[in-house]
Amino acid sequence: MTSVLIFISKRLLLLEMKIISIITVNFNQPLVTIDFLKSVRKYTSREKVEVILVDNGSKEDHNTAFLEVYPELKYIRSEQNLGFAGGNNLGIKQANGEFLLLLNNDTEITGNLTEILLQEFETNPDIGIISPLLLYFEQPEMIQYAGFTEMNYLTCRNRGIGNMEADYGQFDNDSRETGYCHGAAMMCRRKDLEVVGLMAAQFFLYYEELDWCEQFKKAGKKIWFTGKTKVYHKESISVGKESIIKTYFMTRNRLLFIRRNTSLFNTIGFAAYYILFACTKQVLIYLSRGRLDLVKWTVKGLTWNFTNSKNSNKLGFKI
Repeated sequence: MTSVLIFISKRLLLLEMKIISIITVNFNQPLVTIDFLKSVRKYTSREKVEVILVDNGSKEDHNTAFLEVYPELKYIRSEQNLGFAGGNNLGIKQANGEFLLLLNNDTEITGNLTEILLQEFETNPDIGIISPLLLYFEQPEMIQYAGFTEMNYLTCRNRGIGNMEADYGQFDNDSRETGYCHGAAMMCRRKDLEVVGLMAAQFFLYYEELDWCEQFKKAGKKIWFTGKTKVYHKESISVGKESIIKTYFMTRNRLLFIRRNTSLFNTIGFAAYYILFACTKQVLIYLSRGRLDLVKWTVKGLTWNFTNSKNSNKLGFKI
């Protein structure tokens, strides 16, 4: 009995000592970001957590307003928009925490988030990166993410587990390996990045977290999901449901992901499928809707891959 109590005490002490760096990126969304900071302030201990905000090329500097909500905030302003990956990488470089918790600025967290994620790492040492259950903020009874299936590299498609299902607690005790984490909320150990590296900044927007998960897998780490805690996500506030920036980067980065993570033989096969079927079909849909602007950026996103290396930092899109 005594040995059990000692073990439990040591484990609790270990958890108490953990320092988490919460990193978020703001781009022209001060009010959304303020709501995020209020959520973090309400549900985390400032003695154990540092919060890093990267203001990612925003038109106006709202540092004062952010500090009023969270006075201990570590504020980093980038005059250039570095994208999701680049902005988070900038925050990671300034982080002091043993664990890094990347959260979208359009999320709001719940009370046990950091404790549960730390417990998962302690229970499962092979975890490289983990995401919690995500629910839609405007429809909190609706699930956005409860894990991903593995990628079909021939089509670059996978499936979101639980997506658009009603949440009736079916994932509350679920903790398991999954195909990929969700970029809106994911935690990793800082020391693992010595092997894995930072996110690939050339993605700029979309697919960067999937690519990052691939790097964790190559390093022998597991990708994990837990439904024991949850985050609410205000989906698509940043770029809209259907926009030229989303069309361009989704088209561009789907092929870039395959180029970076599969063989040349697979890349050639996927490129043939992508050009002859997937992109052609999408262009026809846009034409039927009179969206010539989206046709243009679909073509630009596709052709970028044939004029730039898989590690090129040239965006092909003026932000």
